Amino acid sequence: MLYYTPRVKNAFHFNLNYKESLLNMAVKIRLQRVGSKKRPFYRIVVADSRRAATGRIIEKIGHYNPISQPKEVTIDEDLAMKWLKDGAKPSDTVRSLFSAQGIMEKFHNEKLGK
Repeated sequence: MLYYTPRVKNAFHFNLNYKESLLNMAVKIRLQRVGSKKRPFYRIVVADSRRAATGRIIEKIGHYNPISQPKEVTIDEDLAMKWLKDGAKPSDTVRSLFSAQGIMEKFHNEKLGK
């Protein structure tokens, strides 16, 4: 279904339904900072790679608190696996967080059929 998006400067910019348009975009899994000054706290989010780091997100799949001892990492493993299977590319930091949680190993084993 097509609909008109009046926010865009072009007079006749048409866009697909938002969920349908996710199939054709470059999707990244990355960190979004939401903490205050000198108190970082990050959400692990799925977002269009062409948007700003603090811009609109598609889905929140976890959070990361580097200040707490030990560092707190909470990831919804099912959502992370779903987005990795759909072709989302994790950033370097998110990839290391996923590796520490065992998600990347599980993804690669499923990918290779083990």
